[in-house]
Amino acid sequence: MIYTEKTFFLCRIPLSAEGPQDVEIITKAVNIEDFPRVFKDYEERRSHAFNEDGLFSVIRADELFTVVRTSSDKVAREMAFEESSSYLVTNLQHRVMQKKDKEAAAILQKVHDIQMSV
Repeated sequence: MIYTEKTFFLCRIPLSAEGPQDVEIITKAVNIEDFPRVFKDYEERRSHAFNEDGLFSVIRADELFTVVRTSSDKVAREMAFEESSSYLVTNLQHRVMQKKDKEAAAILQKVHDIQMSV
């Protein structure tokens, strides 16, 4: 058994992300005692996407944030993108249906191979 130290990474995923290479690592916890700082930053960054009832709504998000626990920056980007992929599609589809957003439709077509008319 090989021990691998894991770290908490706060990641930002833009709605236009095409893959893990587009994920930005904002910060990481240097030790377990540092986790509350990372989590507080996470909550502040996603606070704009809460509705009037205090519930997070992915369709209100301008960009997605996630905290992942892993051993390296590369794996953190991969995990964050994989975890956020379905939320990206949901958000973009909502923008096309509700706001007639042509840019969102283009991202869906190019990145996710989903055709939606505006």
